Amino acid sequence: MPKLSIIIPAYNEERSLVPCMARVLAIADADLELEVLVVDDASQDGTLKLAQEFALQHPQVRVLRHEVNQGKGAALHTGFKHATGDFVAIQDADLEYDPRDLKRLLKPLLEGLADVVIGSRFLSAGAHRVLYFWHSVGNRFLTLLSNLFTDLNLTDMESCYKIFRREVLHHLELHEKRFGFEPEIVAQIAQLRLRIYEMGISYAGRTYEEGKKIGAKDGFRALYCIVRYNMPHAPLPIQFLGYLFVGGFCAAMNILLFSALLMYTSAWFAAPAAFLLAAALNYWLCILVLFRHRSKWSTWSELGVYGMLIAAVGGCDLLATMALLSVKLAPWAAKATASGIVLVLNYLGRRLLVFPEGPLGPWLPSRVHVGSKIT
Repeated sequence: MPKLSIIIPAYNEERSLVPCMARVLAIADADLELEVLVVDDASQDGTLKLAQEFALQHPQVRVLRHEVNQGKGAALHTGFKHATGDFVAIQDADLEYDPRDLKRLLKPLLEGLADVVIGSRFLSAGAHRVLYFWHSVGNRFLTLLSNLFTDLNLTDMESCYKIFRREVLHHLELHEKRFGFEPEIVAQIAQLRLRIYEMGISYAGRTYEEGKKIGAKDGFRALYCIVRYNMPHAPLPIQFLGYLFVGGFCAAMNILLFSALLMYTSAWFAAPAAFLLAAALNYWLCILVLFRHRSKWSTWSELGVYGMLIAAVGGCDLLATMALLSVKLAPWAAKATASGIVLVLNYLGRRLLVFPEGPLGPWLPSRVHVGSKIT
């Protein structure tokens, strides 16, 4: 009999937690064993007491507790560590999602077709409560942005309903403690190249008066998380756009540093000094924003490769500029064309030589499919 572990993060949910747990237990049958892990995130109302009383009457339910409020993501981290089922699902305590949908979402996993199944509120299935228009616009925008970075075609990245084969969770290294959990985990399962399915679900959203907690700052955090956790493995066009931002910023700093140094020294010193400082800034930003810092090189070897790349690209810039001037191109046009060539060479050199990466990402171990199992 397959066993499904359902993680329920709860913070001040005394009104809905008991009905939620009851509905979750109701989906168990002769073909499905349940384990319910309620993670109380230091609630200040009666949530913990109600959960503990319910657990005394139902052995399938275990209650875990945080002494200090840490956020939904942190509660899920705790639940994942204690889950023992073959599959692990997430269930919000506020009953916006119908636990009966979990059995449908579980089917591709039971059949060995999927490693992860995500429930979508925007695919047609079941009843949907009509609520905030701009929330739906925000969700669709975040999903679109996430898809651009992950190269997936999801319709609802922010959905609570995600079911995993438990061994998948062993390959994830999660950091986000609040609502940034959703874009982070989607980024990591995308980098693992898992078999991801999506199915429509019903949705009964609640209003802020009824206890809804997510807000505008969580939306901005989601934007940050999409870039932060996806950029090292974004499709090349997206990553190159990121490098244009980094390169443009460093070019601007080069000009500012040159102008500042020129006030105190000669151009012969100011120009190379500004260039070297901008190159160091470019290197640091590439590590911070674009690429991982666990390449095959040692520290000194990496710096040596980077130095040779800078020298080679500088030589290409000089040769291209002089060649274009020799064919009577205007100086500004010659320099602009050479700079465009150098920008592409800079990106390719950093991506392929200085920071070479495997196909799975900076945080995740290698994994291969063997039949329907992950090893």
